Amino acid sequence: MIRHHLTDSMMIAYAAGTLPEAFALVAATHVSLCDDCRVRLGAFEVVGGAVLDSDDDFAPMDSGVEACFARQVVPTVVAPTVQARRSGILPAPLAAYVAGGLDAVKWRPLGMGVRQAILPTSKYASARLLYIPAGAAVPDHGHRGTELTLVLQGAFRDDSDRFGPGDVEVADEQVQHIPVAEAGVDCICLAASDAPLRFKDWLPRLLQPIFRI
Repeated sequence: MIRHHLTDSMMIAYAAGTLPEAFALVAATHVSLCDDCRVRLGAFEVVGGAVLDSDDDFAPMDSGVEACFARQVVPTVVAPTVQARRSGILPAPLAAYVAGGLDAVKWRPLGMGVRQAILPTSKYASARLLYIPAGAAVPDHGHRGTELTLVLQGAFRDDSDRFGPGDVEVADEQVQHIPVAEAGVDCICLAASDAPLRFKDWLPRLLQPIFRI
């Protein structure tokens, strides 16, 4: 059961085609897994089309970090579309970025068994696959911007909640956490961020430019 979803503002921005490619990839992948969000997306697309038809000067009003997604005009270089097919654990929007499926991913070790694979997306935000062994933790970190983390396999916990398959965590500059993969099944996630992470310890900070995180 999917419990954590994208916000309305992010869904509106995805429907409008204004999310950076990396965030659009997370949105398309989440929506492909979530029946509720497919319905929400359809509603936003209908409402958005009707508003544009009736008022060319309309602009959504909002505040806070969610509004940034709704108002930004960064073009999506490739707009990942929502599809239902899967390639192993990879939903169709993501499988298009990983030719050959999960077995073909070229993982790069980050330490403590954690691995990543950076995906090719436009410059406005970055996307990566993360592999976290069961029971392992990601170093304590905060955020200089926004990070979306979508669980594809397994689950992780942090101070805020538990995130299982299909769940997406939205972390902003107010979030400082240590994600820990649950025991039993290795955790695989799709993550997208629009700014470097803010690590608490010196070693991750030292290696950050090398790993592009």
